[in-house]
Amino acid sequence: MHQSAKIIDPQLLMLAYRSGIFPMADGREDPEVFWVEPRLRAILPLDGFRCSHSLARTLRRGRFTVTCNAAFDAVMAGCAAPRRESEETWISRRIAESYRALHAAGHAHSIECWQDEPDGTRRLVGGLYGVGFDRVFCGESMFSLVPDASKVALAWLVAALRRAGAELLDCQFMTDHLASMGAVELPQARYLTLLKKAQRPASGADEAGAGSAGTDGTGAAAAAGLPEGFAALLADAYAAGSSSSPGNFIAQSLTQTS
Repeated sequence: MHQSAKIIDPQLLMLAYRSGIFPMADGREDPEVFWVEPRLRAILPLDGFRCSHSLARTLRRGRFTVTCNAAFDAVMAGCAAPRRESEETWISRRIAESYRALHAAGHAHSIECWQDEPDGTRRLVGGLYGVGFDRVFCGESMFSLVPDASKVALAWLVAALRRAGAELLDCQFMTDHLASMGAVELPQARYLTLLKKAQRPASGADEAGAGSAGTDGTGAAAAAGLPEGFAALLADAYAAGSSSSPGNFIAQSLTQTS
């Protein structure tokens, strides 16, 4: 099914995610979108994330400065850039504008990885973005310009979602990269059961102090999610004496349960 409009209405977009559906396009300049409901759905169990020894070492060394919602547009641009010259992106200009509107409404979020350059500047070298509501985060895309940047972004995402009391991290389609980090594939019917369960109205106690609920534009309760969980995670790291490298705290929290 195709829909032609300048941007996808935010309420329609949120309703689609709540129903287990998401949009894609055939190319950067494609003015239309098609709605996807995979027969097999990839998720990353938040208690099953595989933090390898090399990834834990990278986190502890603090090679990257990691932020949340600091450069949403730049992360989307990085994700939309073709990996190879002959490749076409599914993130069309229309889709990008639609998610910018969703970000402005507080429902789309990004994780950024920055690297310090010799001239003293800081360069965005990786990141990811997705859509959050209730106890659900739907990862849309990630990119990496240097080794391990997207892995570090994903590790911080998992840790922040755990801290926020999330239950479901949707990865849409399985890849070797995601499988190596603990993602599993489910029939869509099973995914929809988990999705429905994770859309319970949020409470302050369930969110482990991560914030209060609002609305998502469809009238349903929306949990305080990734940004609040990220902030709480940083506060925990500083309280634990890891201010020099919060990655130490992240690595410890992930390896204890991986």
